[in-house]
Amino acid sequence: MRWVTWENVGIDRIGCAWLILRDIDPLAEFVFIPRGAALPRDAEPFDIPGVRFSHHGGHCSFHALVEYHKLTDPILLRIARIIDEADTVQIVKLEPSACGLDLICEGLRLISPDDQSAIESGKIVYDAVYARLLQESR
Repeated sequence: MRWVTWENVGIDRIGCAWLILRDIDPLAEFVFIPRGAALPRDAEPFDIPGVRFSHHGGHCSFHALVEYHKLTDPILLRIARIIDEADTVQIVKLEPSACGLDLICEGLRLISPDDQSAIESGKIVYDAVYARLLQESR
C-alpha cells in the first residue's frame, strides 16, 4: 500500500512510518508531498490535518494509528505518549526522553538527503527506543 505525508519529516511522521512498517503494512511505500499539495488518490494519508491518521483530541498521528489498529503493546503506547509530549503537548514533562527523541529526529532530517533516507535512519532509532523501553518494563 502507498502512504502519503508531508515532506520534511519529523518525530511524528518518522514514528508513524516506523509503526506502519513494523505493525501495519510491512510492504508500505511512502510518498512525500509539499504542504498544501493535493493528496494522491491512491495513497493513505497520515500526519496531515483533517485525515483519519492525524492529530485528534490532543494526540499525535502515531497515537491515531495505534488506536485505529487496536495495537495494545504497552511499549507502543508509551512511544505514543513520548511523541505526544514532543509533538503536541510540549509543556508537560512526563516523558524525559521526549525532547531527546525530538532532537534526534530533527537531526535525522537535517543530515538526510531526502525524507525516505530519514525514515530509514529513523527505523533504527525507533527500534532502539522500543528495545530500551522494553528492557525498562521488565
